[in-house]
Amino acid sequence: MTLSSATIESLVKSGAIQRAMPSWVYDNAELSRLEYDRILRRSWQVVCHVSDIPKTGDFMTVDFGRDSVVAVRGRDGAIRAFLNVCRHRAARMFDGKGSCGASIRCPYHGWAYDFEGNLRAMPEPESFPGLDKSEFGLTPLKTDQFLGFIMVCMDGDPTPISTLFEPLIDVFKPYQIENMVPLGVPVEESWDADWKIAMDNYLESYHVPVGHPGLYRLLTPDYVGQVRTNHGVGYSFGEFQSEYSSVSYEREYQELAPKVATHLPEDYRRRWWFISSLPNLGIDIFPDQMDFFQVLPRGPGKCIIRSGNYALQDDRQEMKTLRELNARINNDVMAEDAFLCRRVQQGLATTGYQPGPLSTLENCVAQFHDLIRERIPETALPVAPRQFA
Repeated sequence: MTLSSATIESLVKSGAIQRAMPSWVYDNAELSRLEYDRILRRSWQVVCHVSDIPKTGDFMTVDFGRDSVVAVRGRDGAIRAFLNVCRHRAARMFDGKGSCGASIRCPYHGWAYDFEGNLRAMPEPESFPGLDKSEFGLTPLKTDQFLGFIMVCMDGDPTPISTLFEPLIDVFKPYQIENMVPLGVPVEESWDADWKIAMDNYLESYHVPVGHPGLYRLLTPDYVGQVRTNHGVGYSFGEFQSEYSSVSYEREYQELAPKVATHLPEDYRRRWWFISSLPNLGIDIFPDQMDFFQVLPRGPGKCIIRSGNYALQDDRQEMKTLRELNARINNDVMAEDAFLCRRVQQGLATTGYQPGPLSTLENCVAQFHDLIRERIPETALPVAPRQFA
């Protein structure tokens, strides 16, 4: 049945149908600042997996908005996270991934910290009369760990990670994610789209039949069974189509996965899971590997997609082939998503555009928009208020 515009308008006003957010919220500098302070800084953010930094002194950094975070493995085996900035005169400590040797040392003036973040030494200490080193340790961050992933929160008191993902414990268990190792270092890709557009896109599969023809050939639609929890976690899965793809590398993946992924229950060998955690995290789990997908703001109308792939150690040639096929399929999907999100960003600038209704298949998008309106009530306004101009 096709609904008329008048019927849709009536359903929106009654609350039976929810509209998408107005276009101004996807390209506004003041709103970007508030989103960072009120939403993103107060949520859990992925830094790395424990296997990314396996040895004492190993570190991994992530730039997050105007802040930078570093996670370091200590001599006791524990991983701690700090603001990636020296307490002397704010020099950035590290970039990327590596080993800091015997201590954490600032590249500017050589202030040295232990792996617990305590200030231990500096050149010419007599030039700092009366300095209490205990007051100038690295700034620690709230840290949590789940399935081997190190998560940090910049501000506030978020729900524990284990509580957020509690409904999915049984889903995760067969994959042994905590035992996985990186298939490479996390990568970053710049998109010409606001971070909320990228997240809107990840949160729904309504666009898959049109926007991702390869994925649609590969899997049954997952949006029919999409579930969302009270803590902002959404999840669903697609299974291999009964009629295999006509495209050779997609069909080869469908045929090979059930034969190779023998560490999994039989039904899991034909299944891809799609999991989201508001406000900006996605997790994909495949028979051969998993990945995380983190959407980071880069100012209004721009974002960075940070992602990393992990898998159980497996040197079989057929598993290597399976993972190469997976990468080819998902590279197609990633390029299609970047294209689609850019088109939405361009379209939102069109004079006279009014947001349309959200399908019930976009329920996780609706939950995301509700979160933004809750934290920043001005986003419910059809036009930007004066203080956002």
